[in-house]
Formats: sequence, C-alpha cells, structure tokens
Amino acid sequence: MPIPHPGTAPIAIEWECLSNFAGDAIFEARLNLRNVSGKPIAPGWQLYFNACRKLIPDTVSAGFAIAHVNGDLFKLTALADTPWPEDEAFDITYQAQFWVISVTDAPLGFYLLPQDGGVIELGDPRILPFARVEQRMRHVEDRVPTANAAQRYTDNAALHLLPQDQVGRITPRPVSARFGAGRCMLGSGTHIVHGPELANEAAFLRTLLDSLPANAAPAAQVVLETGPVPLEAPGDEAYQLDIEPDAVVLRGASAHGVFNAIQSLRQLIETDGSLPTGHVLDAPRFAYRGMMLDVARHFAGVDTVLRLLDCMAAYKLNRFHFHLTDDEGWRLPITALPELTEVGARRGVSPDGSPCLPPSFGSGADIDSSPGTGHYTHDEFIAILRHAHARHIEVVPEFNMPGHARAAVMAMRVRHDRLLAAGDFDAAWACRLDDPDDASTYESVQLWHDNVICIALPSVDRFIDTVVAEVKDLFRQAGVPLRAIHTGGDEVPNGAWIGSPRCRARMAEQGWTDVAQLRFDFVARCRAILARHGLAFAGWDDTALTHDTGGAPAPEPRFAGPDFHAYVWNNAWGSGQEDIAYRLANAGYSVVLSNAANLYFDLACAKDPEEPGYYWAGFVGLRQAFAFCPLDQGAVPARDPMGRRVPEALLARLEKLDGGRIAGLQGQLWGENAHSRARIEYMVAPRLLALAERAWSPDPGWRLIADPREREARIDADWNEFANRLGQRELPRLDRAPLAWAYRLPPPGVRLEEGRIHANVALPGLTLRYTVDGSEPTAASPRYTEALGVSSDVPRDARIVSIASFDTRGRSSRSATIALKDAFDV
Repeated sequence: MPIPHPGTAPIAIEWECLSNFAGDAIFEARLNLRNVSGKPIAPGWQLYFNACRKLIPDTVSAGFAIAHVNGDLFKLTALADTPWPEDEAFDITYQAQFWVISVTDAPLGFYLLPQDGGVIELGDPRILPFARVEQRMRHVEDRVPTANAAQRYTDNAALHLLPQDQVGRITPRPVSARFGAGRCMLGSGTHIVHGPELANEAAFLRTLLDSLPANAAPAAQVVLETGPVPLEAPGDEAYQLDIEPDAVVLRGASAHGVFNAIQSLRQLIETDGSLPTGHVLDAPRFAYRGMMLDVARHFAGVDTVLRLLDCMAAYKLNRFHFHLTDDEGWRLPITALPELTEVGARRGVSPDGSPCLPPSFGSGADIDSSPGTGHYTHDEFIAILRHAHARHIEVVPEFNMPGHARAAVMAMRVRHDRLLAAGDFDAAWACRLDDPDDASTYESVQLWHDNVICIALPSVDRFIDTVVAEVKDLFRQAGVPLRAIHTGGDEVPNGAWIGSPRCRARMAEQGWTDVAQLRFDFVARCRAILARHGLAFAGWDDTALTHDTGGAPAPEPRFAGPDFHAYVWNNAWGSGQEDIAYRLANAGYSVVLSNAANLYFDLACAKDPEEPGYYWAGFVGLRQAFAFCPLDQGAVPARDPMGRRVPEALLARLEKLDGGRIAGLQGQLWGENAHSRARIEYMVAPRLLALAERAWSPDPGWRLIADPREREARIDADWNEFANRLGQRELPRLDRAPLAWAYRLPPPGVRLEEGRIHANVALPGLTLRYTVDGSEPTAASPRYTEALGVSSDVPRDARIVSIASFDTRGRSSRSATIALKDAFDV
C-alpha cells in the first residue's frame, strides 16, 4: 500500500484555461508537467487531482489517458512504457464540461503514485492569469462584466461618504432608536443589577464590561430585567434599551430579549467606555434567522465554530444549521457505529491500507494534514451546543440523506464486511445502507456514482434511529433543547434505486410504479422516526416537492404542516423554481428562505478570477444579500446567472405569497472551498451582516413602491447607508475583537481619466493606500485622499500604480493596479 514519500515535489505543475469557447458548454485547458526531481521517473506513474468540471477522456493529448475515478477525483497516466526524463515537460491539453473563469475552477490537490509505490504530495498548480476574453467569458451569452478595477469604479460611483449622524449606530437596524447629546460612562467596575433568571445574560455582560477601562468618572449602573416591551406583537425577543447618564436599563420580553439588548448596547459603547444617551425599541421581523455551516466537505475546528457563533450572536442571528455529514465527510461520532468517523472522517490515501474516503476539493493525499480529515468528540460537540445555547442560538443538526450520503454508505459497508468476517451475520446487516446487488447507474451533481442510500432496506431505518437517539442524548447531556433534525434530502440523482432488487421488491410489494413514491415513503418514515423522538422534521425543499408529468416541481400535499420545515434553496433565476418558496408556504409548509442567488455565501462575491467561490446561481456580492426582498423577490430588479435581466413575463407569472408562513431567512456556507478558518471568515463576512439586516430589521418597504425608478432609487439610498454603516462602524468593530475577523475587504475601483488616477471604495469609510513603484501597498504607504495627477503626484519613471483598501488593523484587500504606459504624454 502507498506510504508517504519524503522530499520536495518532483513535478512542477502549471495549468491554464485556453478557451471557454471550445464547444457548446465545453472548455479547453492545458496542463504543463515538468520533471524537476533531478532523475528520471519510472514508467507506470499515476497522477491524481481533483477537478470540479468533468473531463472528457477522449480529448486528452495523444500519449496520455485521463480517467474519472469518482466524485471530483481524476487520474492521468502516460501510455508510453518509457521513463520520464529529468527536466522534460509534458504539455497536455484536454477538454471538459462547462467553463472555467477563476482560480476556484482550476484542478487542485495533485499527488503522484510512482510505479515503485508510495504517494507524493504535489499540491496545487501554478495557475496562469485569466487575461483573454475567451478565458473570462463562460460563453457568448455571458453578460456579467469582469470585476476589474474600472468596473468596480463604476459600480462604486453611486456611493458617497455620509456624515456620522446619518449613519445608523446599530446593526441590524432597530425598529426605533433615538439618541441625545448626553453621554453615559461604563467601565470594568460598572455594577450590574439583575435577578437570578438573568444570570447567563449578566455573566455575558460582565465579560463585556470587564474589557473596558476602569473609568475615573462615576460609572452608570446597569439594570437587566424582563417585562413588557411597548411594541405591537413584540414576541419574546423584543427589548427596550434606555440609556441615561447615571443608569442603563435593558428590558427584554424574555431573557433572549435582554440578550439582544446587550448586543445593541455593545455596539453603542466606544473604546473608552462612553456611549450616547438614548432610547431603543426593537423586535425581529422574522423568528428564524439562521446561518448554515458545512463542515463535511472541509472540517472546521471547534474554535472556528465558536467564533462563528459569537459573530452570529452579535448580529442577533438565532439558528445555527450544522451540516455535519455529506459525501465527503461524517463529523460526529455515533457510539454504536464507530466506523462513521473511523472511515467517514478521514480523507486521503491511506498508507497502511485502512479504509478512508478519497481526496476531494483539493484536500490532498496525506490523511493527517488534510482539511478533509477531522471530527468533533462528544465533549467538543457538547461544548459547541452549550456555547450556542448561552447565546440564545438554537442548533439544528443536519445528517444528509438519502443522497449526499457516501461517507455513511462507505462506513457502513466497512462495518458490514468486518462483522461478516467475524461471523456475526445479523449485526453485519443491521445498519447496512446500500444494496450490494444494486445495478443502478447514476451520477450526482458532484460526480459521485455511489452516494445514495438504498431506502428500501429496513436497516436504513435502524441506522437513522440509532443516530437520532445518540444526537438527542448529546443535547440532553449538554442541557440544551433539541427541537428538530434536518435530514437533507437534496440532489438525489436520476437513476438511483432503479437497478436495486431491494427497491424493486419494495415497490412491487406496495404497488408503486414510480421511484418518487418510494422516496416519499422514505420521507414519511424519517418523519415518523423523528416524531417518536419528539422532534420536528426539517429538510431541503426537494423533500417537499413532487413533479408532474411535465417535470415542473409542485408542493407534495401529504407533508404540509407547521412541523415540516422546508428550507428552499434552488430558486435561482432561470431555474424554473423561482417561486417555489412561496408555493410551498401557500401550501402549508413552514418555509425557511435559503435562496441561492442571495444567501449562498459560498458563491463568489464577484466575477473576478481571483475571487474564491462558485457561481452557478450567479455572483452573490454584499449588495445581492442586502437587497433581497424576502416576501416578494420579484420586487427588486434581478438578473439571471448570466447577467441577463429577468423578463417581465416571468415575473408576472410567479406565484405570490398569499398567507403562507415564511419562518425566516438563512445564509449558507457550503464547504467545497472553505478549507480554512480564514477562508470561512472571508466568505461569511460581511455578507452575514446583510443577512442579519434582512432577517431582523423592519421591512424597508421596497415592494410597496409602485414606480420602478422610485423603488430603485430608494434601494440605492438604503444601500448607501448600509455600506457606510459597515465601512464606518461595523468593520472597525470586528477589527477590535480579541482575535479580529478575517472578513473580506473589497478591492477598490480605479480609473485613469484625463491624466488623473481616480479611486473609490465599495464601503465608504475604508482607507485607501497606494504605491507608485509596482510594490504592494502596506499600512505605511501614502493614503489616497484625492485623485492623483499623473504628471504631478506620480514620479515620471513610475509605470504601475497600486491601490488597496485597508481596515483599521492595517490589513489590506487585493490591490487594484493601473499600468501608466504612455500616460505621461497625456
């Protein structure tokens, strides 16, 4: 079996997109492989890598073969039975499905299996720039402009810096806030008055106050209390905050309301402990305000999860959707089923032959260092639950099935084989998840061929019951309520179950002719298992949808009810499901809006080759999240993923929300590209703040403005205020955290016009700094305050000016550069 191979990488790898116009939704790319090992490489080598686009085998250069292994794992081999000479380079071209326009699309995680055994990590390739039109456009209908410096300048042009008194002090924006000229002082010695029922909130506030200086001036007293809040139908999260020079009173409709008041108070306190006198009345617009983190594709450590929970609490989000399992990982131990983490939480190439999952998303061959390896111990999971509960965040664990279940399927297959070899036939079959005689042929969206549970097996129900019982017990040990479990249910590929004798037998027994009936039976069984444990059912919208003969999705009536929580994600413009959230809500389902085109934070912020993230539902910038209109998504001007304006005819035929129940909103961070804490924080923030604004703050009323131009002007004005609020207040606040957040700093816009270099920012309040010698700007570089005259402010020998946005810590965005060339002759 392979063993780790010492030494530096023996192969230098370069990759380039040649053209996205190689055919109908086909691109051509080039791999350059050079033997830099200092010696010949013996024939018989195999080169493995992950690619998010499916390669077309018969298009590879002569002398080589490419094979699809499974998922996003591919293998390249040389056909010649001759050594690979030292310093010789192979220039290999191939074609693949769809297009590649960013570094996220490139093949990653290369490793070599030499002919003599072992495994050698090669890492990621050098990716050549996406410079030409055919490299930056997906096809001729791609109308989304590339987010270069000039385009960003145009996008930012409508923004302007607002005076501090025109910028909100609290995010998300409260129902009512009035502030006076007086000041109140708080400090580490401030006395907190509270009853025993608010001990948790008082402890949280104590930690906050202890971080402030000990003021010489008398500090005000802080009172925490519960009681009525003078708002119409306020709910238990409502609060009232009264600040006077000598006292601060935080009243909540419940302890949760008091906690929300503390978060608003926290935003008002300056670093010296002072804050303005004033009065705040507030309550959330939606009861459900969530954030989903996928830790299955790449594992996120406990500290990363706790930091995300703290950020969620700071902006009054109250649901943490914990995506714990998928094809590429299972992250929670189940005592009776140890293989789930022994196999399903390890990813790479095993040196000792022990079973594990294959590398995915560039995670590499080395199991121990792979970001795809890891799981939470029971104690760690309980610590996460308690941390969330102390911040009034409910955890909704997800165990994805029947699709997206390869980690569980493989683990239970290993368990079956082990117990069968030991002669324990009954135990071997007790929790098996696949039919060994299944001849079904299918391919999932992520290119897996064996990732679906055989839902006709009684052992599947036993498996689910075992998992649910243990999860419920972990919540009990944590002293935290568990109200619902999310069962996933999305993206089951066509063709699953058709070739399974067990499934065919189950269908014949019940008189079913369509596998959809088999699937709905599975949903009903899952729902019944959860009900026996006193839990509600939650799933992606696929679990609540059926299809008529024309293939159009429609609500399945048998499951409709307030205890069936449908998380609606696949409603991107052009998907054919744009209004499915409202249709499900109108049919009686409790709907959580998880819209991909606005709330998928794993999607790239912009069409920029350097911007991480996918873009299948479009590019989800901060404004796309902010401008989401939950109760009438057609009210805001929209474009499809290719940048084409959504036709009025489509908008006109969308079903409107008519008395249906929208429980709330949720942001999603899928983990394919979230391979580190820094990447998670970059992709989550500041979009999480826009999510909080839409989920908590009062309806801005955009949908009620009949005139489209007036409506758009109102949205622009609201966006300008929010962008100022982030740039002037919230991002500096994130900078002041004990371990500051690695949020995304947007690159500036830059334009050369009439001999002057103009620059602007996406979030007014950020600082711009520049260099004129081609180097990257630093915190010590000159500050940009006005247009630079090419002939007066820039040395005549300069050829490149670089400008970057900076936060209050001196951290910079990617820089925007402008090549002056002959500009001195202007």
